[in-house]
Amino acid sequence: MGPGWRAASAALVGGSVAIFGALRRLALALPQPAAVRSRPGRVWRWRNLLVSFAHSVLAGLWALLSLWHSPELLSDIQDGYSVSGHLLVCFSSGYFIHDTLDIIFNHQSRSSWEYLVHHAMAISAFVSLIVTGRFLVAAVLLLLVEVSNIFLTVRMLLKMSNVPSLALYEANKYINLVMYFAFRLAPQAYLTWYFLRYVEVQGQGAFLTANLLLLDAMILMYFSRLLRSDFFPSLRKGSAGRDVDGEKFLID
Repeated sequence: MGPGWRAASAALVGGSVAIFGALRRLALALPQPAAVRSRPGRVWRWRNLLVSFAHSVLAGLWALLSLWHSPELLSDIQDGYSVSGHLLVCFSSGYFIHDTLDIIFNHQSRSSWEYLVHHAMAISAFVSLIVTGRFLVAAVLLLLVEVSNIFLTVRMLLKMSNVPSLALYEANKYINLVMYFAFRLAPQAYLTWYFLRYVEVQGQGAFLTANLLLLDAMILMYFSRLLRSDFFPSLRKGSAGRDVDGEKFLID
């Protein structure tokens, strides 16, 4: 990657940050459910989830289409390259940067520290991919998680808005579980196996492998919370891990 392409990539990331900033302002203008308006602590989170939902829809479908259009990329995870994949990584890097700033500037760092850790991992990994042009296919595979996040975010929005339709929540609950396996756990497990078996544990490979293993731990932790909350509520532990509104919202 030459300096000109890196500068163009930086501009793309900056443009993505600006796009999500505009989406945030749009979310401010949208009507909010009464259950959100009545609890000030939820207003920011509702807006933040709407922006996250927009990213999940765009990035998730983008990742699917990129792999569908160029399936040969899967045969070269380390050095495979596509313009679409590169643009997707720049786009998602901008989202993670925007969301990090949104959390910090709105004084939500304490209740959202796990997300800050996740975002720091994602940003540092994606920047290394943009600079070197390697492992972009791995990033696209990881961004399939955004398909799962569509339904995970819908779940959280339904909980926050206290939608009276139990059937809607129940249907999304089971779809969410299937999507979690198909687009979060499966790609993550495959990439972990691939990195441990084929990637040299030095330089960028070592950094990305460590990043991936830490992400494995986080994903399993989120999965256990999801199961306890939606399928085994009797196993939930008191008030541990609750946010400022007394609820733990699962998000990537």
